Amino acid sequence: MSDLEAPLRPKRKKVWVDYFVQFRWIIVIFVVLPISFTLYFLTYLGDVRSECKSFKKRQEEHDENVKKVVKRLKERNPKKDGLVCTARKPWIAVGMRNVDYKRARHFEVDLSSFRNILDIDKERMIARVEPLVNMGQISRVTVPMNLSLAVVAELDDLTVGGLINGYGIEGSSHIYGLFSDTVVSYEIVLADGQVVRATKDNEYSDLFYAIPWSQGTLGLLVAAEIKLIPVKEYMKLTYKPVVGNLHELAQAYVDSLAPRDGDQDNPDKVPDFVETMIYSPTEAVCMTGKYASKEEAKKKGNKINSVGWWFKPWFYQHAETALKKGEFVEYIPTREYYHRHTRCLYWEGKLILPFADQCWFRYLLGWMMPPKVSLLKATQGEAIRNYYHEMHVIQDMLVPLYKVGDALEWVHREMELYPLWLCPHRLFKLPVKTMVYPEPGFEHQHRQGDTHYAQMYTDVGVYYAPGPVLRGEVFDGAGAVRKMEDWLIENHGFQPQYAVSELSEKNFWRMFDADLYEHCRKKYGAVGTFMSVYYKSKKGRKTEKEVQEAEQEILETPDAEADNPGDY
Repeated sequence: MSDLEAPLRPKRKKVWVDYFVQFRWIIVIFVVLPISFTLYFLTYLGDVRSECKSFKKRQEEHDENVKKVVKRLKERNPKKDGLVCTARKPWIAVGMRNVDYKRARHFEVDLSSFRNILDIDKERMIARVEPLVNMGQISRVTVPMNLSLAVVAELDDLTVGGLINGYGIEGSSHIYGLFSDTVVSYEIVLADGQVVRATKDNEYSDLFYAIPWSQGTLGLLVAAEIKLIPVKEYMKLTYKPVVGNLHELAQAYVDSLAPRDGDQDNPDKVPDFVETMIYSPTEAVCMTGKYASKEEAKKKGNKINSVGWWFKPWFYQHAETALKKGEFVEYIPTREYYHRHTRCLYWEGKLILPFADQCWFRYLLGWMMPPKVSLLKATQGEAIRNYYHEMHVIQDMLVPLYKVGDALEWVHREMELYPLWLCPHRLFKLPVKTMVYPEPGFEHQHRQGDTHYAQMYTDVGVYYAPGPVLRGEVFDGAGAVRKMEDWLIENHGFQPQYAVSELSEKNFWRMFDADLYEHCRKKYGAVGTFMSVYYKSKKGRKTEKEVQEAEQEILETPDAEADNPGDY
């Protein structure tokens, strides 16, 4: 068997869950979609009402809401009450990870009012927003001003708080880094109720660097200041088909974003946006985008494609046409480009509603798409949830750019899953060592895409049913994820914790660095108030005793604090 051949697997006997999943589209069409559309509309009306208020009024409401959070935290009795959690229901989270930690006894703090854009400062080029502001909301306000967040995650429902405390990426991340790298300051309510503003150069700089990836376990985020950039009305998008083996596809992807002469900071050589979709072991389409003015887009001979209309072909299928018709260029309205994957949830929509990409469905019911992920989770029981964990993959593998080819071969061998999404991002060398960090000494290797201050990584997005599942064969989903996690640890990669994780605590801290995080947990009183990031991310139910024992162990560990914990 060659390296690329997947192992032979026996056929799997179908059970009742298979048939329920097969016909789940009935519930989606008649229940989930109508409710989703209603919720989207009501949320939109709420956003409009918020936008009608002055920034001063929104700030006053924000200050009042922060006082309520502080008061609520001070009402907690550490001896009687459980650890602090937000009051958001477990199924509302967009991530695929089960929010099992809320099944243990916990003390709820309501943050549901924190959903306002507090200020758009055009002079400082800063947007000040609350944590429940989502990407659709912020782009709807900023893009008409020819402004945008430096990194706008593709799905409308993704919130600022989730992207900061967890993980966020977009096709511009090869320039600006991950979503959290574009944050200028955090407003945090600490365990004792103190409200602090953390920046990279004030007295809370250690907290500033520790917040990303911490899953809200250091304090409660109530506002953030985020970098804005100037943008134009359209995205000039070039679709380039590539044919070859997986390493050749990977090299074509690398060449689409990284000049071979190493001139990575030259805007004339590096596109504004980059993504690649791998459609098979031998076919891919590389997409590169440059902002373009309305005047340029409307010049005679240029094609404008408004991909945001509900009846338009799904974006990933539209991009795939380049494999047949060859390289082509078109202009997409900027905001519609940002949210190009929302309507079809990348390609997950094909599994949820197998016929939703058909022309008749798009015209008749496409305006109700997409179903809210939170409602999809709310309408599945324990058996369905476990089925998806075993028979379905939603994972992101963050790997060094030069190892993308190896990662693609690993996914093919272990999962046979297509399409795959490739999106580059910088991993910056920071003054302190954070939970995720570049390879030591990367700056001396002078690899394609790297600079002296940042190593280029890639998100290999693995979303769909694996090939063996589609063929009706036996597939060990949990085992495949464990193998993936081991591969990432061996190759200095990272697994975003919105996904289902099989990591043991030992392997979790082999993948991520604990020093700065644990330093801040103790310094700012999070231990004994907020659950640790591992136990919050851990798969399965968390008993109160299990969590308390883990917290006590942290408290009893001698604190060998250095003046600058986590230094390289």
